[in-house]
Amino acid sequence: MPSPDFSLERQHWTRGFLRVAGVDEAGRGAWAGPVTVAAVILPSTLQDAEFNDSKVLKPAERERLAAEVRRVAVAWTVEHAWPDEIDRLNILGATHAAALRAVKRLDPQAQALVTDYLKLRTDLPLLAPPKADALSLSVAAASLLAKTERDALMLRLGTEYPGYGFERHKGYGAPQHREALDRLGVSAVHRRSYAPVARLLQPALIGS
Repeated sequence: MPSPDFSLERQHWTRGFLRVAGVDEAGRGAWAGPVTVAAVILPSTLQDAEFNDSKVLKPAERERLAAEVRRVAVAWTVEHAWPDEIDRLNILGATHAAALRAVKRLDPQAQALVTDYLKLRTDLPLLAPPKADALSLSVAAASLLAKTERDALMLRLGTEYPGYGFERHKGYGAPQHREALDRLGVSAVHRRSYAPVARLLQPALIGS
Protein backbone atom coordinates (compact mmCIF):
# COMPACT_ATOMS: atom_id res chain seq x y z
CA MET A 1 0.00 0.00 0.00
CA PRO A 2 1.45 3.45 -0.92
CA SER A 3 2.33 5.73 1.98
CA PRO A 4 0.64 9.12 2.40
CA ASP A 5 2.37 11.99 0.65
CA PHE A 6 1.79 15.64 -0.25
CA SER A 7 -0.02 15.02 -3.56
CA LEU A 8 -3.31 16.46 -2.32
CA GLU A 9 -1.65 19.35 -0.54
CA ARG A 10 0.29 20.14 -3.71
CA GLN A 11 -2.99 20.78 -5.53
CA HIS A 12 -3.54 23.68 -3.14
CA TRP A 13 0.10 24.82 -3.14
CA THR A 14 0.15 25.20 -6.92
CA ARG A 15 -2.77 27.64 -6.57
CA GLY A 16 -0.86 29.75 -4.06
CA PHE A 17 -2.44 28.36 -0.86
CA LEU A 18 0.67 27.44 1.09
CA ARG A 19 -0.74 26.76 4.58
CA VAL A 20 -2.81 23.62 4.05
CA ALA A 21 -4.45 21.99 7.06
CA GLY A 22 -5.25 18.30 7.19
CA VAL A 23 -8.37 17.48 9.22
CA ASP A 24 -9.46 14.12 10.59
CA GLU A 25 -11.58 12.69 13.38
CA ALA A 26 -11.69 9.77 15.80
CA GLY A 27 -14.61 8.26 17.65
CA ARG A 28 -17.55 8.80 15.31
CA GLY A 29 -18.81 5.25 15.79
CA ALA A 30 -18.35 5.05 19.57
CA TRP A 31 -21.32 4.85 21.94
CA ALA A 32 -19.68 6.98 24.62
CA GLY A 33 -17.26 9.86 24.93
CA PRO A 34 -16.62 12.61 22.42
CA VAL A 35 -15.86 12.63 18.76
CA THR A 36 -12.42 14.21 18.51
CA VAL A 37 -11.18 16.25 15.56
CA ALA A 38 -7.63 17.43 14.87
CA ALA A 39 -6.33 19.95 12.35
CA VAL A 40 -2.65 20.01 11.38
CA ILE A 41 -0.59 22.24 9.10
CA LEU A 42 2.69 20.60 8.14
CA PRO A 43 5.65 22.40 6.59
CA SER A 44 5.88 21.80 2.85
CA THR A 45 9.60 21.15 3.29
CA LEU A 46 8.98 18.10 5.49
CA GLN A 47 10.79 15.04 4.22
CA ASP A 48 10.84 11.35 5.17
CA ALA A 49 7.79 11.66 7.44
CA GLU A 50 6.43 8.31 8.62
CA PHE A 51 2.93 9.63 9.35
CA ASN A 52 0.18 7.22 8.39
CA ASP A 53 -3.47 6.49 9.01
CA SER A 54 -3.69 5.87 12.76
CA LYS A 55 -5.90 2.80 12.21
CA VAL A 56 -3.05 0.83 10.67
CA LEU A 57 -0.59 1.52 13.49
CA LYS A 58 -0.08 -0.05 16.89
CA PRO A 59 -0.65 2.16 19.98
CA ALA A 60 3.04 2.70 20.80
CA GLU A 61 3.76 3.69 17.21
CA ARG A 62 0.80 6.07 17.18
CA GLU A 63 2.06 7.76 20.34
CA ARG A 64 5.58 8.14 18.95
CA LEU A 65 4.37 9.59 15.68
CA ALA A 66 1.83 11.89 17.37
CA ALA A 67 4.66 13.40 19.39
CA GLU A 68 6.57 13.91 16.14
CA VAL A 69 3.54 15.64 14.59
CA ARG A 70 3.38 18.09 17.49
CA ARG A 71 7.13 18.71 17.16
CA VAL A 72 7.25 19.45 13.43
CA ALA A 73 3.84 20.99 12.70
CA VAL A 74 3.50 24.62 11.72
CA ALA A 75 0.26 24.58 13.74
CA TRP A 76 -2.06 21.97 15.24
CA THR A 77 -5.27 21.92 17.25
CA VAL A 78 -7.62 19.32 18.73
CA GLU A 79 -11.31 19.80 19.49
CA HIS A 80 -13.93 17.53 21.08
CA ALA A 81 -17.67 17.34 20.49
CA TRP A 82 -19.17 15.78 23.61
CA PRO A 83 -22.30 13.59 23.77
CA ASP A 84 -24.68 16.49 24.48
CA GLU A 85 -23.55 18.19 21.25
CA ILE A 86 -23.67 14.88 19.35
CA ASP A 87 -27.21 14.20 20.59
CA ARG A 88 -28.29 17.74 19.69
CA LEU A 89 -26.71 18.01 16.24
CA ASN A 90 -26.32 14.31 15.27
CA ILE A 91 -22.86 12.80 14.83
CA LEU A 92 -22.16 14.32 11.42
CA GLY A 93 -23.21 17.79 12.52
CA ALA A 94 -21.17 17.57 15.72
CA THR A 95 -18.13 16.31 13.83
CA HIS A 96 -18.37 19.21 11.39
CA ALA A 97 -18.81 21.71 14.23
CA ALA A 98 -15.72 20.39 16.05
CA ALA A 99 -13.75 20.39 12.80
CA LEU A 100 -14.60 24.02 12.11
CA ARG A 101 -13.62 24.96 15.68
CA ALA A 102 -10.30 23.18 15.25
CA VAL A 103 -9.59 24.93 11.95
CA LYS A 104 -10.55 28.32 13.40
CA ARG A 105 -8.10 27.90 16.31
CA LEU A 106 -5.08 27.23 14.10
CA ASP A 107 -2.36 29.85 14.43
CA PRO A 108 -1.28 30.70 11.82
CA GLN A 109 -4.58 30.25 10.03
CA ALA A 110 -5.01 27.67 7.28
CA GLN A 111 -5.43 28.91 3.72
CA ALA A 112 -6.87 25.62 2.42
CA LEU A 113 -8.02 22.26 3.75
CA VAL A 114 -7.74 18.55 3.04
CA THR A 115 -10.17 16.37 4.99
CA ASP A 116 -11.05 12.70 5.21
CA TYR A 117 -14.39 13.05 3.37
CA LEU A 118 -15.60 15.81 5.71
CA LYS A 119 -17.38 18.19 3.33
CA LEU A 120 -17.21 21.18 5.62
CA ARG A 121 -19.15 24.38 5.05
CA THR A 122 -16.22 26.75 4.74
CA ASP A 123 -14.98 29.52 2.48
CA LEU A 124 -11.55 27.88 2.40
CA PRO A 125 -10.59 25.81 -0.65
CA LEU A 126 -11.36 22.21 0.28
CA LEU A 127 -10.41 18.75 -0.96
CA ALA A 128 -12.37 15.99 0.77
CA PRO A 129 -11.68 12.62 -0.84
CA PRO A 130 -12.56 9.38 0.97
CA LYS A 131 -9.74 7.67 2.85
CA ALA A 132 -7.64 10.82 2.77
CA ASP A 133 -5.91 9.66 5.96
CA ALA A 134 -4.18 7.03 3.79
CA LEU A 135 -3.40 9.53 1.02
CA SER A 136 -2.41 12.83 2.61
CA LEU A 137 0.43 13.35 5.09
CA SER A 138 -1.44 16.25 6.69
CA VAL A 139 -4.62 14.22 7.17
CA ALA A 140 -2.59 11.25 8.46
CA ALA A 141 -0.95 13.61 10.97
CA ALA A 142 -4.37 14.84 12.06
CA SER A 143 -5.59 11.26 12.42
CA LEU A 144 -2.68 10.51 14.75
CA LEU A 145 -3.47 13.47 17.01
CA ALA A 146 -7.22 12.82 17.04
CA LYS A 147 -6.79 9.14 17.88
CA THR A 148 -4.13 9.51 20.57
CA GLU A 149 -5.83 12.50 22.23
CA ARG A 150 -9.17 10.70 22.31
CA ASP A 151 -7.64 7.46 23.59
CA ALA A 152 -5.96 9.36 26.44
CA LEU A 153 -9.26 11.01 27.29
CA MET A 154 -11.09 7.68 27.32
CA LEU A 155 -8.48 6.32 29.71
CA ARG A 156 -9.36 9.15 32.09
CA LEU A 157 -13.07 8.48 31.65
CA GLY A 158 -12.39 4.85 32.51
CA THR A 159 -11.22 6.05 35.92
CA GLU A 160 -14.07 8.52 36.38
CA TYR A 161 -16.70 5.97 35.35
CA PRO A 162 -15.40 2.62 36.61
CA GLY A 163 -16.96 -0.59 35.40
CA TYR A 164 -17.73 0.43 31.82
CA GLY A 165 -14.29 -0.49 30.49
CA PHE A 166 -13.76 2.75 28.58
CA GLU A 167 -10.03 2.32 29.06
CA ARG A 168 -10.17 -0.89 27.02
CA HIS A 169 -12.78 -0.43 24.29
CA LYS A 170 -12.62 3.42 24.16
CA GLY A 171 -16.41 3.68 24.14
CA TYR A 172 -17.01 1.48 21.10
CA GLY A 173 -19.59 -1.29 20.94
CA ALA A 174 -17.58 -4.16 22.35
CA PRO A 175 -19.53 -7.01 24.02
CA GLN A 176 -18.19 -5.99 27.45
CA HIS A 177 -19.48 -2.46 26.84
CA ARG A 178 -22.98 -3.72 26.08
CA GLU A 179 -22.87 -5.91 29.19
CA ALA A 180 -21.72 -2.99 31.34
CA LEU A 181 -24.55 -0.81 29.99
CA ASP A 182 -27.09 -3.49 30.89
CA ARG A 183 -25.57 -3.85 34.35
CA LEU A 184 -24.75 -0.24 35.25
CA GLY A 185 -27.12 1.77 33.12
CA VAL A 186 -26.38 4.85 31.04
CA SER A 187 -23.59 7.15 32.22
CA ALA A 188 -23.26 10.91 31.76
CA VAL A 189 -20.80 10.39 28.89
CA HIS A 190 -22.96 8.06 26.79
CA ARG A 191 -24.53 9.24 23.54
CA ARG A 192 -28.22 9.00 24.30
CA SER A 193 -29.29 9.26 20.67
CA TYR A 194 -27.38 6.08 19.74
CA ALA A 195 -29.65 3.04 19.46
CA PRO A 196 -27.84 0.72 21.95
CA VAL A 197 -28.02 3.49 24.57
CA ALA A 198 -31.45 4.81 23.65
CA ARG A 199 -33.03 1.37 24.07
CA LEU A 200 -32.08 1.41 27.77
CA LEU A 201 -33.69 4.83 28.23
CA GLN A 202 -37.04 3.85 26.70
CA PRO A 203 -38.54 2.25 29.84
CA ALA A 204 -37.61 5.34 31.85
CA LEU A 205 -39.20 7.63 29.24
CA ILE A 206 -42.36 5.55 29.06
CA GLY A 207 -42.73 5.55 32.85
CA SER A 208 -42.16 9.29 33.21
